[in-house]
Formats: sequence, structure tokens, C-alpha cells
Amino acid sequence: MIPERAPAADEDREPPVLAYAARIAGDRARTRIVLDLDRKPVFEVRYLEKPDRIVVDLPATAFAFPVEDLKARGLFKDVRYGAVGARSARIVLTTERPAQLALAEVQADEAGKGFRLVLDAEMVKREVFDDLVKRQAWSGGRVVVDVPASDAAARGDRLGTSSPVPGGTFVIAIDAGHGGIDNGAIASETKTPEKDITLAFAKALQRRLAREPGIFAFLTREGDEFLSLSERVTIARQHHANLFVSLHADKLRQDNIRGATVYTISDKASDKMAAELAERENLADAIGGVDLAAEPAEVTDILLDFTRRETQAFSVAMAEQVVSSFDGQVALINNPHRFAGFRVLQAHDVPSILLELGFLSNKDDEKVLLDESWREKIAELLTAAIRRYREPVLANGG
Repeated sequence: MIPERAPAADEDREPPVLAYAARIAGDRARTRIVLDLDRKPVFEVRYLEKPDRIVVDLPATAFAFPVEDLKARGLFKDVRYGAVGARSARIVLTTERPAQLALAEVQADEAGKGFRLVLDAEMVKREVFDDLVKRQAWSGGRVVVDVPASDAAARGDRLGTSSPVPGGTFVIAIDAGHGGIDNGAIASETKTPEKDITLAFAKALQRRLAREPGIFAFLTREGDEFLSLSERVTIARQHHANLFVSLHADKLRQDNIRGATVYTISDKASDKMAAELAERENLADAIGGVDLAAEPAEVTDILLDFTRRETQAFSVAMAEQVVSSFDGQVALINNPHRFAGFRVLQAHDVPSILLELGFLSNKDDEKVLLDESWREKIAELLTAAIRRYREPVLANGG
């Protein structure tokens, strides 16, 4: 039997888009999916619940990459893709926790080999995801994505507040190091865990900053909970933080070393001690059972590189203000501004410092780290440093 010919209209139909390569990388805070395509597609995004899913609708697409290249990981517990009829295809991303696409766009390949579909998913609060589902229901069930989802209108939702932070407010993320299963260092004399000390300092700093006009300070963790390093960074970015301050109180093999140290990020460590400290702090994820596979790389972009360099310069400026504020008031280690590859300082658009308040391996440091009055003094000195750092930033429109 001779098969019937397809309708004439089908003969003129464009061949499917070819997805010839794919990759996925990330963790429970942020996961990136990239598809390499032979031409530019028009796509739409929907959010579905029960279970929570992100659905990406595409024109007819031939998925020609190995299944293993898009194996579920990070935020996604299941990834499915395939044809939906003759004229369309679909990617269905079932999430481990509520998530949204902070970035969903098609980019031209720099080598001229076609295009890339880039999907950047990040964790959000349950109420934010539920609102995404509701809002699209009012508009016919679909949301056309052509700009990043991280606009200013989402700011209040991401904060979990009833109203956004007022425009012009200087937002500070205070990050109490460690937490939950990750105790951090343990004090030599009192056996107090570092996670308790950093949280106490974080709360003291937040209370002091609350008295400063034009500043809103929030904690990345408010109790004894484990957060991955990536989660800490993502929380800061979702709050549109203008500054990220991570508080720590480490322990060294040499008990005669004492004093505060301020760290900024760098690919190359300033010294051996900084390198070893960064290595220990970066292992926090392993302690919490987080997959240590590579995180999603940023898409290469000249403007992104410029932003990263500018952010690093601001981070250094903040570190210098802290050292200046502490000098003569509290003990400082020699060469108190150091740098290394701390993953918790990796946000390309949020100036970030890591402050080692002192060392729990030193008896004198341990004593002051547990002293409430000293804690309040540090909060006052840090507030003064932030105030001085903020002045030129505001003057320059930052």
C-alpha cells in the first residue's frame, strides 16, 4: 500500500531547530541549562505546580545530544524533553524546591556557530513560585520570557515582605558563617562552636545598622540552619544587596596568632594562610552533603567582566574601610587585608568581604569573641566603616 502524501503545506514547513549539544551545571541554589542550537527559536515559559515544574515551549526541535548531557541535577530532580505534535517541542523541568528562571534568553554564539538557549534557574520562596503560577493563569497560562525575571518589581516578593524595600535604600546582606550540621571551628577553652559566635555577631550588627537611616540589613540565616555557599550568594543577590559581609571566627594550628582579618576574593591568594583558610571555608558544602560538582559558569560577556572588575574594586574599598575603622580599636593581624578564592564572595555584582573576627585557637581572641560588650563595639566599628564606604558609592550613583 502506497502511503498518502503529506499535505502540500507540510512540504513547505521549515525543518526543526537542531539542538546539537546541551549541558547542565549547578546546585540546589542555582542551576544553569544551556542548549546549543543551529538557529534562533521563539520560546515561551510556563510554571506548573503539583509537582512544581518549569515548562519551556519551543518550535519543532530535534534533540540530537546524548541523554546523559542533560541529566537532572542541582535544582532539578527530573528533566524531560521531546516533540509535542509536529510543530512544537517542550522541555519540562521538575524542581527539587520552588524555583524560577532568573534568566531565559537566546544568545548568539561568539564563534558564529548558531545560538544558545540559556536557562538560569534559582531558588525562590514558596510564595514567590505560587504567585508565578497564579499570575500566568490570569494571562492565559503562558508567560513569554524575553527579559531576566530579576526585575525591581520582584524585589518585595523575594524578600518575603508585603512591600518592596524603598528605592534608594542601601541593602546589606549579613552572612553568619557556618550553621546547622556545619559547626565551623570549635573554641579551644569553652568549646563554643563558630556557628553560634558568628550568628550572635550578625544579629548585633543587624540591630546596630537598623538605627542607620537609608540602610536595610538582613541575615542570610536567622537561626541554626545549614546554607550552602551558593545559597548564601543567591540570597544576597535576590535581595539586591549592595554589600555582602560574611562573618567568621576560624581556628589556626598556631595558637599565638590573633586579631581580625578582612578578606576579598581573588583567583590568586595573597599568602599561604589565606589560601589554606579559603580551602577550609570552601569545604563547608561538603560537610553539609552538597554536591561539589562545578557550578554553572557565567556566560562570557564584556559587560559582565567589567561589572566583575568594578565589584572587586568596591570590595577592596570596603575592606580598607574596615581595616581603617578597626585600627587602634581592636587587635588586627599583620597585613589585615588579604585575599583568596572564597566561594562565598563570588557574586560578580555584589561587593563582598569576609571578616575573620578573630581566631578561636587563641585564648585572648576567644575571650573577646564571647564578650557581649566587645560584640557591640565591633558592630559600632563596622557600622562606621559601612557609613564611610557608602558615601562615595552613593555620590557615584551606586
